[in-house]
Amino acid sequence: MSHPAPEPPEPAVTLRGARKSFGATHAVNDLDLTVPRGTVLALLGPNGAGKTTTVEMCEGFLAPDSGTVRVLGLDPVTQRAELAPRIGVMLQGGGAYPGARAAEMLQLVAHYTRNPLDPDWLLATLGLTDAARTPYRRLSGGQQQRLALACALVGRPELVFLDEPTAGLDAQARRLVWELIEALRRDGVTVLLTTHMMDEAEHLADHIVIIDHGRVIDRGTPRELTSRGAHGQLRFTAPPGLDTLLLLAALPEGYHCHEPSPGVYLVEGDITPPMLATVTAWCARMNVLATNLRVEQRSLEDVFLELTGRELRG
Repeated sequence: MSHPAPEPPEPAVTLRGARKSFGATHAVNDLDLTVPRGTVLALLGPNGAGKTTTVEMCEGFLAPDSGTVRVLGLDPVTQRAELAPRIGVMLQGGGAYPGARAAEMLQLVAHYTRNPLDPDWLLATLGLTDAARTPYRRLSGGQQQRLALACALVGRPELVFLDEPTAGLDAQARRLVWELIEALRRDGVTVLLTTHMMDEAEHLADHIVIIDHGRVIDRGTPRELTSRGAHGQLRFTAPPGLDTLLLLAALPEGYHCHEPSPGVYLVEGDITPPMLATVTAWCARMNVLATNLRVEQRSLEDVFLELTGRELRG
């Protein structure tokens, strides 16, 4: 007998037609969002795009005006008591008591969870052991960020919300946070993070959703977003004055080639191994040596700016 295939697990986070307004401002406008379990999703958008409002609806701090929000299969507002022990939340503003010492704050959060990580181990992992007895208000901005991350992780959550997790961190601390997020994914923990750092999203995320004015304007894997509808560039140097029309004739349709400055050639189109071989073979037939070959692809930041504009937001 054949057995029916098991149903795929329910997504960790699902929003359908979610809306949230503050007066005349539509912070989230008919938003659909799905976060598969065990993945890292980066929610990107310019200031005021609706990222924090979206995350706060998922955390249960805000109720949507309309639409549905489900987190681990639960309504984060009406079923918050059931949901809270299963999620970790790192708020953008820290969320700790100003007078509490770092270790006290983490121990307090740990006491609210059923099977917490060892707070001392977590402090050591995040480089906070020397600051354990320092009141929160006297911690540096980077230390406050790391303590907020520790509070989000101490309860062994199934799902973690990280709002700007590396803002204000130095390079070493930022790298440590990246390693922790990658370890969470390996352990099957779902991560939804917001960030303004495009390299961070490109490095960490399985899926990226870009929103603006409360709506999704694009989504996909980092590779899909940077390659979709985009042409790469092959730049090389050779003797000036080569007939670029002859090079184009050797390539399939859809490519463009020009000499932006004497001896520098730019071929634009889909950069593939056969295309590279065609260009180098053509140069060999022309009895010229192509040097300084460099493949350039548009970055996630290029995609982001194309979609959301380059003007400064308030």
